[in-house]
Amino acid sequence: MAGVTAMKPVTGMLRRGLVLDLSTALGLGVSCGYFWWYGYHLPRVRGRDNFYTRLEAQRAEELSS
Repeated sequence: MAGVTAMKPVTGMLRRGLVLDLSTALGLGVSCGYFWWYGYHLPRVRGRDNFYTRLEAQRAEELSS
């Protein structure tokens, strides 16, 4: 037992790590969500809406002719 030394208690490490992990996860999640929404989803929806708008205009033109 002569080689046993006292270690200082680990206090606050779990809380600090948990806060860091949660803030990192939330930050990355929100960033990826914004990228997906504005970089992928909205352009695809606009393209789809433009396609159907053109298709409807074409059909209306054919019916009126």
